[in-house]
Amino acid sequence: MSDPDFFQQGQLVAVLTTQPLDRFLDYKAPEGGCFRGAFVEVPLGPRKVLGVVWGPGRGDFDISKIRPVNRVLEVAPMRDEMRSFLERAADYTLTPLHAMVRLATRAPGLSDPPSMRKIYRLGDGEPDRQTDARRRVLETLKDYGGLAFTLKELSEMAGVTSSVVKGLVKQGVVREEDTPRDVPFFRLDSEHAGKELTADQAAGAEALRAGVRSGDYGTTLLRGVTGSGKTEVYLEAVAETLRMGRQALVLLPEIALTAEFLTRVEARFGAKPAEWHSGVTMTERRRIWKMVGQGGAQLVIGARSALFLPYQNLGLIVVDEEHDTSYKQEDGVLYNARDMAVLRASICGARVVLASATPSLESWANADAGKYDKLELTARFGEAVLPEMRAIDMRVEDLPSNRWISPTLQKAVEARVDRGEQALLFINRRGYAPVTICRACGHQVGCDHCDARMVEHRFLKRLVCHQCGETKPMPEECPSCHVEGKLAPVGPGVERLAEEAQALFPDARLAVLSSDLFGSARALKEGINTIAEGGADVIIGTQLVAKGHNFPLLTLVGVIDADLGLQGSDLRAAERTFQLMRQVAGRAGRAEKRGEAMLQTFQPEHPVIRAILAGDEVGFWSAEANERRHAGVPPYGRMAGIILSSPDVQQVFDLGNALARNDGALREVGAQVFGPAPAPIARVRGRHRVRLLVKADKGAPIQAAVAKWIGQFRLKGDIRLSVDIDPQSFY
Repeated sequence: MSDPDFFQQGQLVAVLTTQPLDRFLDYKAPEGGCFRGAFVEVPLGPRKVLGVVWGPGRGDFDISKIRPVNRVLEVAPMRDEMRSFLERAADYTLTPLHAMVRLATRAPGLSDPPSMRKIYRLGDGEPDRQTDARRRVLETLKDYGGLAFTLKELSEMAGVTSSVVKGLVKQGVVREEDTPRDVPFFRLDSEHAGKELTADQAAGAEALRAGVRSGDYGTTLLRGVTGSGKTEVYLEAVAETLRMGRQALVLLPEIALTAEFLTRVEARFGAKPAEWHSGVTMTERRRIWKMVGQGGAQLVIGARSALFLPYQNLGLIVVDEEHDTSYKQEDGVLYNARDMAVLRASICGARVVLASATPSLESWANADAGKYDKLELTARFGEAVLPEMRAIDMRVEDLPSNRWISPTLQKAVEARVDRGEQALLFINRRGYAPVTICRACGHQVGCDHCDARMVEHRFLKRLVCHQCGETKPMPEECPSCHVEGKLAPVGPGVERLAEEAQALFPDARLAVLSSDLFGSARALKEGINTIAEGGADVIIGTQLVAKGHNFPLLTLVGVIDADLGLQGSDLRAAERTFQLMRQVAGRAGRAEKRGEAMLQTFQPEHPVIRAILAGDEVGFWSAEANERRHAGVPPYGRMAGIILSSPDVQQVFDLGNALARNDGALREVGAQVFGPAPAPIARVRGRHRVRLLVKADKGAPIQAAVAKWIGQFRLKGDIRLSVDIDPQSFY
């Protein structure tokens, strides 16, 4: 009996390529045939492109013109469950299927045949003389913590010629090794001794282990106060997954979190897991992709795109800090990794653990409704106790207009530093100042390509646009009136706060933690480790410091502007402020010393500020849920954002108005459309942006209605339309 998933030589197969085509292409199966799901190289015009065999071909045009598949790649075929996941994710997010396949094949050299290759690592020797080029090679190798590079990768990343690397090899400064292209990762030992758990943690761990043993899909919200040991609990679920011979994935919201986390994983399982994020070399990315597909990687620690790796037998997905906004991909394919994790697990019969001290309202509502299981850890681990929370009423503080650290907070910082403890000053603004204004004419320095103000970064001596990344030197004169010496910073950023702190605490060692100030992920990790080991007295940080770092000596957190997130019209403003303040406050007092969190606010009576100070999380979520339920907005309603962009502003408004007038497909399902309106940042990278917002009841089939609605229009010229299902922001 023939195998329906195998295609004999010459049979027609439908191939989905990674190219921007909205259809499957027919090819003839190659010599030796191929299986459904095979990764193949196929001719497309004069090019050779990557594709996946999706099923039998249609043969609905001249068969004599159909070309054969060039070759089948020597990698594990795409499994049925993975194809199903990509199809359903594409349907949910209204993304073309070829774009989802491109997400699932983001590893270089997949078409290269297995072979030996030369790799380069840091050696033991010293160079006979130091040059700028040699220094860059050594810094690159050190930044990546001993990872292997190919000659081409190392040369390109260091900005040198290959002869510089070869010269260092001759002197033993860089080591050249022959190695198989892609080798399995060291086996992790699930029985390796873990930390002793408290009774609270042990009960939670057993509940998660039982879920894993069931072999069925299920999602658990693991909620625990900051410092309660959620990581140790879900690592026990990872251990159970490994015992059952299945693979596990742990998603983290920031690269900066991976160093400390990898150390904990290695301590628990006796070896390092696979690591997948933008800080990993291309050589390592290909190895991980192949080994995940062959079962040679048991555990992956990664960023949101790790969801699209070709797991052979995925049994567990952990989404750590599940509330974090960085799980939402805001360009290209628009998806939320938390939601896609639940979808993927439901298809392959895996468990999901959503871990957070301050869950998203979506997850809280699902647990409240019984869709998700709920586990709570109520006590901090060991000696640590929750910090004392209090507000500093800025309306009664005697503070000059160009200062931001109140006298009350200043005294508290001095007291902690005098005791040899650490203090953190938190402000959620990168750079030196958010606005640069001319005191002669009032002009605010903006980006040439976006409708956004440029942010002064004094450490870099440049102005930076946080929308498109454009930078320019700080001008001597006003670009508008050309008067010199009148440009002034307005408002504080993390760098300006550091300047003020240096003046107030001249004898303290300061460290600034902001993603702009580190050249690489490895350098950022080293900075965090230095602080954790006591290398600073006062830390000045952005939201980067709120995410999972453990600073044992930190006993005071001062939030400079607790009101900042409450401004604007974002429906999640209150939720995000509550989460961020609770997370930042949770950094204090994680060892045996009692911590304190002080929130500078002009609105101490605001319901969100009062809920933060009282620690009344259930009360806050219940009130927020009530408001959202009455407004019919997520998670008690559906939303979709439509973003139109073009260099021609009239063109986008014409299309936006045409969409608004022809909304019959939306009205059929009871949906409303609002707009068109200029996006809050109406121009990015020279393209004018207009938004429409679709709102519907929770049960409405919004994807089908939106697809039918926008399908009436053909896009002309350079106009682009993207759909954002469940938008997280409205910029």
